[in-house]
Amino acid sequence: MQDSEVNILLVEDNENDAELILRAFSKHDIPLFVKRLRDGEEALDFIFCKGDFQDRYPADPPDFVLLDIKLPKVDGLEVLRRIRTHEETRYLPVVMLTSSHEDKDLRESYDLGVNSYIIKPVDFEMFTKAINNVGHYWVALNQQPYKDS
Repeated sequence: MQDSEVNILLVEDNENDAELILRAFSKHDIPLFVKRLRDGEEALDFIFCKGDFQDRYPADPPDFVLLDIKLPKVDGLEVLRRIRTHEETRYLPVVMLTSSHEDKDLRESYDLGVNSYIIKPVDFEMFTKAINNVGHYWVALNQQPYKDS
């Protein structure tokens, strides 16, 4: 189990979904910090320390990214594509958390190297359970190649 704060980057434009995700994460017994961004352009600026985030320390990436596909400015698939094409970020765990049931989105996400693709459940209890499961897996169980073990 982690003994330090876990940093999660949440890229979600839907206010209701973001609030549910944040509420679900607040129930974890692991110290979490969730940075919430609303569009793909902000996400890329944050990840690559540009624009409003140029002062962010680049050697301190999030522990994992929860990324929606349908985002304003730059969609989630393009964000994923750019993450995977840079040496510094290619191993950054990315979980697509989306309402898209489209097979082309699923296939393209995996073609681009997504670590997991989760369709947002409509039911509140199932949504909360899915977020808790995602958090537990990526925070407590997953081993990352660039993180100290």
